[in-house]
This record gives sequence, C-alpha cells and structure tokens, in this order.
Amino acid sequence: MAHPTDVIIIGGGPVGAALAIDLAGRGIRVTVLERRLEPQPVPKGQNLTQRTVEHFRRWGLDEPLHAARTLAAGQPTAGLVAYDTLMSGIHYPWLRRSRVGRYYSAVNERLPQYETERVLRDRLAELPLITFLSGWTVDRVAQDADGVEVEAVDASGARRVFHGGWAVGCDGSRSRVREAAGITQTLSDHDRRMVLAVFRSKEFDRLVSTLPPASFVSVLHPDLEGYWQFFGRVDASESWFFHAPVDPETSEDNIDIDGLLERASGSAIDVELGYLGFWDLRFALADAYRRGRILIAGDAAHSHPPYGGYGINTGFEDAVNLSWKLAATIQGWAGDDLLDSYDAERRPVFASTRDHFIERSIHRDRDFLAEYSPAADPTAFEAAWSKRALEAEAEVGEFAPNYSGSPIVPDSGGAPSALGDHVSAARAGHHLAPGLTAGGEPVFDALGPWFTLLVAGDAIGDGFEAAARHLGAPLEVLRIADASAEAYGSPAVLVRPDQFVAWAGDPSEADAPATLRAAIGAPGAAARP
Repeated sequence: MAHPTDVIIIGGGPVGAALAIDLAGRGIRVTVLERRLEPQPVPKGQNLTQRTVEHFRRWGLDEPLHAARTLAAGQPTAGLVAYDTLMSGIHYPWLRRSRVGRYYSAVNERLPQYETERVLRDRLAELPLITFLSGWTVDRVAQDADGVEVEAVDASGARRVFHGGWAVGCDGSRSRVREAAGITQTLSDHDRRMVLAVFRSKEFDRLVSTLPPASFVSVLHPDLEGYWQFFGRVDASESWFFHAPVDPETSEDNIDIDGLLERASGSAIDVELGYLGFWDLRFALADAYRRGRILIAGDAAHSHPPYGGYGINTGFEDAVNLSWKLAATIQGWAGDDLLDSYDAERRPVFASTRDHFIERSIHRDRDFLAEYSPAADPTAFEAAWSKRALEAEAEVGEFAPNYSGSPIVPDSGGAPSALGDHVSAARAGHHLAPGLTAGGEPVFDALGPWFTLLVAGDAIGDGFEAAARHLGAPLEVLRIADASAEAYGSPAVLVRPDQFVAWAGDPSEADAPATLRAAIGAPGAAARP
C-alpha cells in the first residue's frame, strides 16, 4: 500500500531530527511532528562524544556544529571531580574523552542541546524528502497491517490526521507513542528529587579560574551518599548550570538556592538566577523498542539522570542504528529479522550504560564516601582517592558500545554491551577505527551509504559483490592502504551502514552469501536469482 510519507517521526528534538536526516539521506520520505516551536532553552545534553560528532561529519554538519560551540576557542571540554566542595583543593580529572580520540574520525564537542538542535533544524529545512512541522502535538497513534495513522493538533486547535508506513516515537521520557503502542517500561527509582538551576556569576567564574581547566565539576559531598552536585559551563563566561539533590518537599517557594550553591562551591557567591526546575532521579528502560509498525528511540525508549553525558549520545546512536534498518525494510531488501535487531542491539547497550557506567559510579562514590575521610585518616583517603581517579579515567576507554553477539553479527560472541575497549583491529560487532584508502583519503569519508567492503593487497571482493547482487543489498568495494589493513588485522572488512564491522577476514575463505544474509537479517533466506 502506498503512503504519502514513509515514516512519521513524533518528536523533532535531537534524536528525531537526526533520524529524519539519516533516513532522508537514504531516500526515505519523512514527516516530523514537533510540539515545540523552538528548542527549549535549557542547558542539557552538552557533552557530545567523538562517535556522535562522526555522525554530524557524515551528514555534512560537523562545521556548523563546531561553529555553534558556546565555549571559547581553547576552553576545555573535560571536567573535574571534587571532594566536599568545589574549592576544597581535592580533585581529579574526569571525562577526558580525548584519550580515545585516535579511535574515531572526529573530535568530541561541548555545546548546549538547544544549539545542537538548531544545527539539525537548519538541515531539516534543506532536505526535500523531509516535512518538518513544529507546533503540533500528537494525541493519537494507531496502526494496522498496512501502516500507521497519527492524529495531531496545532496551537490554534486545528486537527490533522497523518498517514504513513511507519511511526517512530522520539517524544521523550513521557512518550505518548510508547503508551499508544502498549510498550511497558522497567523503572529503577532512586527516590531522589533534584534541582536544576541556571545562573550567571562573574564571581563564580573567578572561583573556577583558580582550578585546573575544566568545563564541568562534579562535587562529591560526604552527606549525599554518592549522588552528585554538579556545575557545568553553558558558555564562554559567567553562565553555568547546577544540579543537586534536595529534600523531596523542596519547591520554588522554599528552596534556598544560595545556600545550596554555597555548600557545593565552598564560598558564598552572588548569582543572577535565570532558570529553576526540578526532576526525579530514576532510570527507565522500555521492555521493547518495537511493536509492529511503531518504534521508539531516545528518551522514549530509555532515560537516566544526566550523569556523564551518555543520554544524548545514546539517542543519536539509536537513530543511526534504526535508520538503515528501517530504510532497508521500506526498500524491500531487508531480511525479516533486520528490524528486530534494532531492539536486540540497542536495548542491551542502554542497560549496560545504566549498570556499568551510571549506577556503578553512584555506588562506587557512595561506598567511597562512607569508608574514607581526609579528617579521619588522610593517608587512607589519599590512596583511595587516587585509586578512584584511575578508575574514573579508565571508564572513558571502557565506554565502547558494541554489538558482539548480535543476531546479525554472525562471527562474534558475547552480547551487545556498552562495556568494551578501544583497539584499531577490526572486530565483528565493533565500531570501525580510522584508516586510509589506497589514495590517502580517510576511510570514514569514503565509506558508502550502505555496506562497504574494505579490501587491501591481493584481496578481491568478487564473492561479496555477487552475493550482494543476488540478495539485492547495496554494497560498494573500497580499496584501502596496506598499512590500514595491517592495523585492522584483516585483508578485508565488511562495514555496515552505521560504521560498525559486520565481518572481518580473508575474503577467499569467507562464505560471502551466508555472511551477507546474516548482516541483512535473513540468515535462512535463499539468494535471489
């Protein structure tokens, strides 16, 4: 059945916009419905990993992204962890993502989410396959075997019904799309009320200037059981945001924000308050990412407290993983299992991010604060603090989302996880490290939009090309430099459309049809003549 649009995306924030851009780049018609007329001017989602900036580079948006940076040239994107107060003199470096930079084809960046959204919205307006409608609130989503029906209302009260082949909910943690699809969630409530304050202060800038260079600082207070007080720079000077646990009964009417800021910073400071809000510290994970023709991504699929900058990056990776699989399904060359692999790969990666990088950090800090004190035993405290610093530094290298054990990655073991390591070798289920083509161009820039077979030396890709033709799967062959093949550890590497390795090895020994069938989610399918 023909539809006026292939995919209706509900929610035009960063994840929905990214999904639309990636789908349109694959020839898919998209309608985006966003309830806000403009991006919400609240600083969040600021830390963008190298992997996220790779996506912007592929979309041709890395330069606009860097130009939208609100920090001054040379200001750091990394942070600190401080004990007791910001000015205690006890601190260590935190989230120095540059230490894994050589394994990616882009540099990490830091800017408020609303600036990132503006960069994405500008691109949405340039792509003819995308219809972007702001000011529309979706209140009904239904599906049948042939497609989806989405009903929305605009600010004037006018109603409109949209029809499409598929719907994707990128509409946040209170997702109406998730509820309409009947997808349940598993919740982990930490029973913590948190405040978010945005303020301007020359005096606070002066305090921070006496510390090692940092754009954000987590303050571990002994009374807070591992839950953070957190300062983050919004722009080049004077503008900051602040998160902290507060009493459950705290409201705008009774909060002592000056007292909270003084307790965390270690000094009374004059501030000009620009925003004050509250949120509950909890984790949520949808029990499925797909129900029929309805899918979810980003905060609609998973949410967690803003610890470590994982949220927005996880959402972008959802979008890129889903995009090629949904496009392949619409175009008719995907196997029956390909779209289900979106859930099989992305849901355990978020669960691992939650368990291994956020909750584990809270528990580690809680246990540390309960056992060690510089006043009670300074020697033991210093040793334990140094150990915690090393563990925090190691976490940057350990955060390596991968799809080992995925049903569409046949030559891999284990299970999809956010926990991994960084190496140059090409491993099935892992992100492809940078390399050079035979002509000296970065491999990342030369990768095709679909499958790419990298070959070097005497290796040829005839078997994979023939299998791709039989299966109707688009594939390009790219010859790479011998030195890059040596770094990858294989004369040939099959790269998925999301820049993850589907297979690596000697093509003369590979069962190319079986490998490709698995990679497109059709392990039992026969090749088409």
